[in-house]
Amino acid sequence: MPVSFHRSVPSVVALVALTIAAAPLGGPLGAQGRAGVPTAAPMTPAALRTRLEAYTADSMRGRLTGTPEHRKALDYIVRELTAMGLEPAGENGTFLQRVPLATRSLDTTRATLTVAGESLRPFTDYLPRDNGGRPRSIDGAPVVYAGLWGTPTLLEGGAAVAGKTVVIGVTEENSSVVRLEAIRRFFPAAGIVIANFDLLDPQLIAQLTASGMSLDAGEAEQGPELPAYLHLSRAHAAKLLGVASLTAATPGQTAAGIRGNFGFRNVPAESWNVVAKLTGSDRARRGQYVAIGAHSDHVGVGEPVDRDSLRAFNLELRTKQLANKGEITPEIFASIRVNMDSIRRIHPTPRRDSIFNGADDDGSGSMGVLEVARAFATARTKPKRSMLFVWHAGEELGLFGSEWYTDHPTVTRDSIVANLNFDMIGRGGPGEEPGGGPNYAQLIGSRRLSTQLGDLVEQVSREKGYGWAFDYQYDVAGHPEQYYCRSDHYMYARYGIPIVFMSTGGHADYHQVTDEVEFIDFAKLSKVSRYAYDLARAVADLPARPVVDKPTPDPKGQCVQ
Repeated sequence: MPVSFHRSVPSVVALVALTIAAAPLGGPLGAQGRAGVPTAAPMTPAALRTRLEAYTADSMRGRLTGTPEHRKALDYIVRELTAMGLEPAGENGTFLQRVPLATRSLDTTRATLTVAGESLRPFTDYLPRDNGGRPRSIDGAPVVYAGLWGTPTLLEGGAAVAGKTVVIGVTEENSSVVRLEAIRRFFPAAGIVIANFDLLDPQLIAQLTASGMSLDAGEAEQGPELPAYLHLSRAHAAKLLGVASLTAATPGQTAAGIRGNFGFRNVPAESWNVVAKLTGSDRARRGQYVAIGAHSDHVGVGEPVDRDSLRAFNLELRTKQLANKGEITPEIFASIRVNMDSIRRIHPTPRRDSIFNGADDDGSGSMGVLEVARAFATARTKPKRSMLFVWHAGEELGLFGSEWYTDHPTVTRDSIVANLNFDMIGRGGPGEEPGGGPNYAQLIGSRRLSTQLGDLVEQVSREKGYGWAFDYQYDVAGHPEQYYCRSDHYMYARYGIPIVFMSTGGHADYHQVTDEVEFIDFAKLSKVSRYAYDLARAVADLPARPVVDKPTPDPKGQCVQ
């Protein structure tokens, strides 16, 4: 699930000021990284541990999409699929499907802004924001002051701002502006200037400065034309309006415009989905597929931190979050204290770590699906329908791999009868989720398109003796976390393909360097994997494909939970 979509436990690396100057951990993959199917039976805790230790080793460096280390992780999956004898279902007779990506960054050759004769430097004097299309020209466009954001005197949009550069003021107490709301209100404008650059947190500026990644649709000029959007300091905004201070400006006041423009460009990059198949045993049904998948990527490497003090803080944060029904107020956050003396007795020397190994997110799902694939490959009887195993790239960046795969499937899209998605399936113990334990699991989307599929999910759990206590709370329509929209399954659901999303829930190590193999519950991961196998086989052996009896989304529309 992309960081902007994915399940969110607050990241506290910056907030607790634990960063230090040290080299990131690393080292060779070691014996556990060599190719070869584990000797343990499929889906057992031992087999899953062997896989997960290899896949989330420090040498994989967090598997950030587009990096050599992510490709190294994908190569591990491909070697294992080859050893299993599964059929390649990617492109050109391989297990790989190329996912074209682009790094989106400021075109510094076109970033030439001047205010009152002063040349401005991007990211130092102003912060240009990428809206995903072509910024309109603001060179010489008249400037109009809209007033303070969130006040009744704020200018309306419409024809009054068409072709102008709108300057929006803020106060120190209310210094943020909702970008989408500003764009909607002042959409006819040539540009939108938010006068708060000097009030932005330096870490936020660094985050917004970093180049983003997207599916490569070609150069930026192919996108829609949108208002140019940038942040200026209050002092530069005042100069732009020709006043000593913004407090002296009145809504509707106009002045000469900015000179110059800025734009963005796409630098091509790439990653790959891994796709394998197993042909079904029934001639009438083998042309249909049950897709089972997980996302192969994670979030890479960050600043080195003291992992033990960070984890102690995050565990306490998680405890308070659960006790307060998910809410963390500034007062609660400030009340957290970490007993460093007790930590130092266990680890006298701080253990520095910078690698987001992603053992649970989604190493657990990726290796669980790989073991499910091995179980099908070695089964005495094959399922009636064919199986499609997909490891999607770029989920953390915005569901890019699953979006690309469902837009450019390597089998006929209509032949996919269901998608079973597994993300974070190795935890969910007491203290991690309310009601957590060996039978705790979260389900999302299982009845959103097909009542029959949702019923089958429950039936397999009951009849096969799993006894899952399924938690459906995050599947409620309109739930603020929007989990239905935040993982790869939705890219299938938007095309009317029934889906099941299964997870064992969040925890204190989500998107932290402490999401390590040592905290995985391998008995739980084994149980989820065995259930995934039984559920996939049950779907594959249905006499007819699951009936879609609910409204289907617009494939190109906005996801609605």
